[in-house]
Amino acid sequence: MITALQKDDELLADMEGASLDEDTLHVWWLGQSGFLVQWAGERLLFDPYLSDSLTEKYAATDKPHVRMTERCIDPGRLTGITRVTASHVHTDHLDGATLVPLAEANPGFRLYVPYPVIPEAKKRLGDADVTYCGTGDRDKYFEGKWEIRGVIAKHNEVIRDEDEHCHCTGFLVRCGPFTIYHSGDTLWHDDIVRMAREFSCDLMLLPINGNRPERRVAGNLNGTEAAALAKVGEARLVVPCHYDMFEFNTETTDEFVCACERLEQPYRVMRCGERLEMRKGE
Repeated sequence: MITALQKDDELLADMEGASLDEDTLHVWWLGQSGFLVQWAGERLLFDPYLSDSLTEKYAATDKPHVRMTERCIDPGRLTGITRVTASHVHTDHLDGATLVPLAEANPGFRLYVPYPVIPEAKKRLGDADVTYCGTGDRDKYFEGKWEIRGVIAKHNEVIRDEDEHCHCTGFLVRCGPFTIYHSGDTLWHDDIVRMAREFSCDLMLLPINGNRPERRVAGNLNGTEAAALAKVGEARLVVPCHYDMFEFNTETTDEFVCACERLEQPYRVMRCGERLEMRKGE
């Protein structure tokens, strides 16, 4: 089992000790595609998976989800959360066992989720005190100094409902002077490239586990593609995710690191529970 760099009380203390000034962005990787973002004292969670629900669900099947990295925090201990994303219906991105205790600790948080997924989200969360915010690739939410917009995602295809709403989305988040792109699960898509070129993100959070049909799950960018997307978008920094969680669906960071270095793309490989700090203009 891979140990978290920080967990439980130590992780919470690190979060509480992070500066609250508007010129600093703090980001913690919580494993898989989950990140906690803190800016000016406000917190957003990207796609948290903080339970063993998938390991339990698939334990007796021919596709066991054997956990590789220990859980860094009980979701019920996270507080001050006002915004949460769930990029698509897969449980490692929309996990009732994570979101229900999170709602108990943070009643009324806004859950940004693709429109077609809202019925399933309500089923998984039951009567949890959550505000659902439908998000498609044409939607924008403005909340004080925060802006959240949906971005198209291809996992493995771009699937739309009868109202042309995407079933899978990424998220472009602006908080003060910082722009963050969290892709959710996706393959390469020209519309994502256009978005990346338009917004020149400070931080990109991208999956690197690749697309292998023998895994019998929808795939993602590989390490080379993630590095290339960040380079195309002139990202200040790119961080890989969606690896080291389940044994059957992971990759090492070697390809990603080699590609970033070859392309001279700034990157950071994080450990679960680790904090990344970015300063305005640096």
